[in-house]
Amino acid sequence: MRKNETDLKRILQLHGDTLYRSAFLLLGNPHDVQDILQEVLLRYLEKSPSFQSADHEKAWLLRVTTNCCMDFLRFRKKHACTDLESLKEYLPGPEQKEQLEELYSLPAKYKTVLILHYFEGYSIAEIAQIMKLSKSAVKKRLQRGREALKIAITDEQSSALTADSSQNPFTKLTNPKKESMTYE
Repeated sequence: MRKNETDLKRILQLHGDTLYRSAFLLLGNPHDVQDILQEVLLRYLEKSPSFQSADHEKAWLLRVTTNCCMDFLRFRKKHACTDLESLKEYLPGPEQKEQLEELYSLPAKYKTVLILHYFEGYSIAEIAQIMKLSKSAVKKRLQRGREALKIAITDEQSSALTADSSQNPFTKLTNPKKESMTYE
């Protein structure tokens, strides 16, 4: 039997509070709980299970909710990320906050190696293995990332960045202006 919108409304009225509480106890974040409950309801619609009783239905919904929460927690553990705002709180002054913002504004390939090397403490060989790159490619990305970061920080200190592409530190790094050579 195919489930429809009236079945979802009935499920939410009967078991919505219970499912929300159980997911919230496992996750602790109301936004994550809402995502999980949406996933549970989608699975309910996709599987269209038939139940022997109301208790069987409730047990199935709780089991699916628990499984989705555990999958989410496993994923979050493997793919941990840190919010930029939370990192800013640990920095001593506004200058370091600006430097961190400059770091996060770099292209991903440079930002990644800089973070892995300086914040996480990985060696060049380890970064090469993680990113499936050669050691020389990692070294070059570290060099270019440091140069772009240095340019960005010195530009930030000397004057506010404008929308002009010549002020973009990455543009300066990758597209250096060729100076005309004069011979005396």
